[in-house]
Amino acid sequence: QIAFTSMLIAFAIVPITPTWGVADLNIGILFFLMMAGLAVYAVLFAGWASNNKYSLLGAVRASAQTVSYEVFIGLSLMGVVAQAGSFNMRDIVDSQEHLWNVIPQFFGFITFAIAGVAVCHRHPFDQPEAEQELADGYHIEYSGMKFGLFFVGEYIGIVTVSALMVTLFFGGWHGPFLPPFVWFALKTGFFMMMFILIRASLPRPRYDQVMAFGWKVCLPITLLNLLATAAVILYNA
Repeated sequence: QIAFTSMLIAFAIVPITPTWGVADLNIGILFFLMMAGLAVYAVLFAGWASNNKYSLLGAVRASAQTVSYEVFIGLSLMGVVAQAGSFNMRDIVDSQEHLWNVIPQFFGFITFAIAGVAVCHRHPFDQPEAEQELADGYHIEYSGMKFGLFFVGEYIGIVTVSALMVTLFFGGWHGPFLPPFVWFALKTGFFMMMFILIRASLPRPRYDQVMAFGWKVCLPITLLNLLATAAVILYNA
């Protein structure tokens, strides 16, 4: 239930239209990072409680991978926060009325997209449940509704990450001609479709390659992006 509810609560901070939204928090991005971190406990407890070596190994893999890539998610979003001057989601969307953040924050978006797939444990970053190595990972001892809730949480995570990509980098509900809700739904649906296409088209790398890619590629890119954003803001100030 922790995996399911943490991602569901994280979605609550996403503003769907100028008037639709569950929670309008001034610390919206920090709240999302906190909820995403809470989902790690669900996986860790699930693997430990199963009393199965494959399950425990899958849980340890998942925890290490999720914690690592959440660092890159946080750093990639700091550039967006610096440009908008706020952690509030609505303020960030309003700042993109004329120019979407994906253009000045392109490297931040790429890193966020990669790390978002990894945090959701979706292919090709589904190492924690690699069937060939771990016999389905931390899910192995679960069935019925308990098994189902893990996957419901995973797919809610996909919706949440897709909605955050739209909100933070693609102007949220902004768009010509169509109503705001339609634009938000179309953009979010596109990124959800990309999750499915990635699953069908990319091979699964080794676990050490996944972790090395994160710390040796994603981390330098996010730090350089943040430094460049800060330099531009100071230059224009």
